[in-house]
Amino acid sequence: MPDWEKRDALDELILTVLSQNTNDRNRDLAYQGLRAKFNTWEHVRDATPESVIDAIRIAGLANQKGPRIQAILQTITEQQGDLDLSFLSQMQPGDMHAWLTALKGVGPKTASIVMLFSLETPAFPVDTHVYRVSGRIGLRDQATSVEAAHETLASLFPQDSYGEVHLNLIRLGRQICHARKPSCPTCPVADLCLYPQKTA
Repeated sequence: MPDWEKRDALDELILTVLSQNTNDRNRDLAYQGLRAKFNTWEHVRDATPESVIDAIRIAGLANQKGPRIQAILQTITEQQGDLDLSFLSQMQPGDMHAWLTALKGVGPKTASIVMLFSLETPAFPVDTHVYRVSGRIGLRDQATSVEAAHETLASLFPQDSYGEVHLNLIRLGRQICHARKPSCPTCPVADLCLYPQKTA
């Protein structure tokens, strides 16, 4: 199983927002730049939009992600009085997911990542790789939407395996089951795969 560093829920939330439409390296550099420039999340929340955008530019879509991060921080403050998300651990999974996805810019994948890896609450995150691979190898119907895939895939595995399955599907997608030219001859599940365009 690939490693996953356990982070505070708010740290994970911001990191996952930064990860949208970029690779891990640029996500991490943007996160490090943000933390280096601002001492606290309160400082990020109260900073000028331009300074936040500049700090995360390497992540791409900085003009969208910067204001989105600040809006999330502002909403949490308005609703909770501070930037501590520890209260979420007292919620039922459904309520936790609903609270997180009510934040503008936080979708099912981001909420599920925070729940699973920071709050140790059962949730099955579906990113681009997980969605592609799960469709090709027949874990879900091809017509299943990304949103519905979270629940569909969650129903297939024991809850204590969600993290391992999620991370290994990502690894399979990144290393072998590429979007355009999957390396099917080296795939460990090629015999189970239903993808009609398998490479020889």
